[in-house]
Amino acid sequence: MRDRGLWVVPLAGMPEVRPGDDLARLLLEAVGRAGLALADGDVLAVTSKVVAKAEGRLVPLPEDPAGRERTLQEAVAAETARVVARRGRLVIAETRHGLVGANALVDASNAGGDRLVLLPADPDASAARLRAGLAALDGHDVAVVVTDTLGRPWRLGQTDVAVGLAGMGALDDWRGRSDGDGRPLPVTEVAVADEVAAAADLVKGKASRVPAALLRGVPHPEGDGRARDLVRPPAEDLFRTAGTAEDLLAFLEGAPPPDGFRPDPVDPDALARAVAAAGAVPLPGGQRFRAVPVPAAARTAGLAALSPTPPVLATAPALLACCLAPAAGRAGRPAGEDAAGAELAAGGAVRTLVLGLHALGVGTVFEPAGPADRAAAVAAALGLDPGWRPLGLLAAGHPGSRPGFFSG
Repeated sequence: MRDRGLWVVPLAGMPEVRPGDDLARLLLEAVGRAGLALADGDVLAVTSKVVAKAEGRLVPLPEDPAGRERTLQEAVAAETARVVARRGRLVIAETRHGLVGANALVDASNAGGDRLVLLPADPDASAARLRAGLAALDGHDVAVVVTDTLGRPWRLGQTDVAVGLAGMGALDDWRGRSDGDGRPLPVTEVAVADEVAAAADLVKGKASRVPAALLRGVPHPEGDGRARDLVRPPAEDLFRTAGTAEDLLAFLEGAPPPDGFRPDPVDPDALARAVAAAGAVPLPGGQRFRAVPVPAAARTAGLAALSPTPPVLATAPALLACCLAPAAGRAGRPAGEDAAGAELAAGGAVRTLVLGLHALGVGTVFEPAGPADRAAAVAAALGLDPGWRPLGLLAAGHPGSRPGFFSG
């Protein structure tokens, strides 16, 4: 079929998908309505929304506007592993899958107006189950690409990309081959799974309620890949907006922090959500970011070890020690590139924590631990476990007289 080019056929007429529906059967029926039958080597591109609906990944929305906004914010926070950027109500966030998009790809479009649709919990596993279901019903060897819509840095407009994959490689690796002039290609990898998703979007449309397309003639890269293979590792991401913990102060430059906190405590659930999001930021060498409350008995000693510190730290209802913790089962700090990479990524984790608290209306003041000897003094004052390195102390609370950029 490849000598006849590429066919991309919309699969129209599918009913509204509900939790528990047999999506493989619905897709196979749609193929029949299009006057086709599956063949080995075909690729089915299916929007993540119908996959999520079939899997029950739905969040009901209350009727009142304030409740709807609160539910959206809570859903986005729960799906967020790292806040990449924020402007007003818009949040660009990284999900646990490594995908970066608006509102952590939580979506309300084509959802009936009374619910939110989340990404499938594991889109690659969803694609594998759907592929197995099609094989059981029809017997043919087809690939499945689960798609979703993303914007792209430095480019206007959105396009569909692969968020789940089964039955083919994600990348066609041209490294080591030659171009038409015989010159070696040292870095070229073709994202075929993303190209499938974009091609399918040309016939599915955004408002036509066509959730799937059949592609015939797609050159399959070798292997049984996953969409996760398309996510660039953090260590190779030159544009990651992280920095060292000390760099966080430069990020705050020109925006004064709160000059005081009200005495009322911070909601422990809000604090826990922000800490969990920061703790999910991946660090090289297996290290972990941890933000632990400073007990009242250790607060004076911890602040003294950081002296001089802004007076506002002593008045904060919550004081957290932001730390690098060793990988489970290991002692001490990694060396070389892993250590440097962990410091860099940890700055991003602190930033994620600060932005997460800001989104929940909590103001913050961060004081970095600084050089190794100062950090060691803070660790001793706080009684941290061996191998834990404090990055600094984060004061959190509801701003008093002068809210700043991170004060809600």
